[in-house]
Amino acid sequence: MKTLRDAAVGDTVTVERLHGEGALRRRIMDMGVTRGVEIYVRKVAPLGDPIEVTVRGYELSIRKGDAENIEIA
Repeated sequence: MKTLRDAAVGDTVTVERLHGEGALRRRIMDMGVTRGVEIYVRKVAPLGDPIEVTVRGYELSIRKGDAENIEIA
């Protein structure tokens, strides 16, 4: 299983599935990250946390822990 955390800077990936339950899953979906949406990885902080991505036309910073719950293709 490849997750958003594994994506390299400059990659455009598609969300296959969201893992996690309850409030965590709802928070990720509220940010616009849903199945089938394309995500462009813009930057990764020097220590790897957070990851800056473009999703649905806006920039979003996601923590590594949250990025591990987003399965990509």
